[in-house]
Amino acid sequence: MAIGEAGPGSVRHGVQPKRLEEAMRVRLGRECVYVPSCRFGLYVALRHWCPPGGRVLMSPVNDDVIFFVVLAAGLRPVQAPLNPLDASIDIDAVPDEVWGSVSAVLTTNLYGNPDPAPRLRQKCDALGIPLFEDGAHAIGSRVGDRPVGAWGEASVFSLSKHVGAKAGGMLSLADPGLREAVEKTCAGLLAPRRAGAELAYLVRPYAEAAVRGLRLRRAAWAAIRLLGLADREEIRMPLRPDELALAARHTPGLDAHHPWLRVDMHDYRLEGGRLRLRRIGRGLDRLDDVLDACRAGTELLLSTPWAKPRDAYGTQPLFRVPLFVADRDAAVAALAREGIVVGYLYDPPLDDYAGAEFTDPSPAPEAARWFARHALPVDPLRARTVAEVLERSGARPVRAPGEGELPGSGPTPGGLGQSRD
Repeated sequence: MAIGEAGPGSVRHGVQPKRLEEAMRVRLGRECVYVPSCRFGLYVALRHWCPPGGRVLMSPVNDDVIFFVVLAAGLRPVQAPLNPLDASIDIDAVPDEVWGSVSAVLTTNLYGNPDPAPRLRQKCDALGIPLFEDGAHAIGSRVGDRPVGAWGEASVFSLSKHVGAKAGGMLSLADPGLREAVEKTCAGLLAPRRAGAELAYLVRPYAEAAVRGLRLRRAAWAAIRLLGLADREEIRMPLRPDELALAARHTPGLDAHHPWLRVDMHDYRLEGGRLRLRRIGRGLDRLDDVLDACRAGTELLLSTPWAKPRDAYGTQPLFRVPLFVADRDAAVAALAREGIVVGYLYDPPLDDYAGAEFTDPSPAPEAARWFARHALPVDPLRARTVAEVLERSGARPVRAPGEGELPGSGPTPGGLGQSRD
């Protein structure tokens, strides 16, 4: 499986990764291992706990890369019914026969809103199966009396999101005694550092800032496509089912599924260099300020007519706040005209995207389809601007499944608080 090993002079054994790990250990209260990406960490966790051929219950409203990580680990994704307002796993809607067939559960904590981890922990304990937490969007979120990421046998975090480093991840372990074994697995899967990749990583933020400042977005994207660097044109990457079926013959392993796993992050298994690790460290140092700003922006957005608040939303520093609009394409276009790009859309749900050849479909798919069609995930750090743009555009809120008639789609109420742009 390995395409490179970390040698004795690896940065992994230097001071910097240990400092990053300690910062996350303080936040979570459990052992942490630095990894080059969240997807890489999840693959390591799945390989450690799940024998090939196992079945993993997961959310169909999720990044397709995570779906391919499960496939690469030699496992069968099983799509769960969801709560329509936050896309968390609806435990009570999962049939008993499905519970009896799965060998692990993977949470999503979509946009930072927690899945019901305490109940899932109880269910997994009763079944004798592991719980994995994907906390990519959820650094700083809490559920029950613990942080997200402190409930499962293992949890994974992205340092590309709230931390803003565009690289790096963390694999957290409930059992600190597993650290040595996990580090050994990681070392056997890492690709060696490349000077060119480190340089590209270093200059990318400055190039992106120049493109934004010169308003060259369309020209830049056209150039990227011409160079063959664009991984996807639509929300979902191309499935390529014939190639995917061939890749399945070579699992578990990263190499066969590399064309899918690399999408949007070509360095997902690259050993981190000093420049990369230093930037991640600076982002972690600023994390608490970012989380405070996200909480304030979340509160503001939840006061708008497009929000469907739940008790948990207001206390979480959401990475994106899902607003619900009747015509999402029109809302996305209105925001784009103001320079606000809407990302982290997961439409269609994974079972509709991949089909029964590659996943077990949800027994109750409508809630996931409704969420995927109408959720507008917006950055809480741009809360006031987003609210103003949606108001001017006349964006209409949409009624959720089982919800009564909406009171109307009038303008955003006044007094939305201080701007967090």
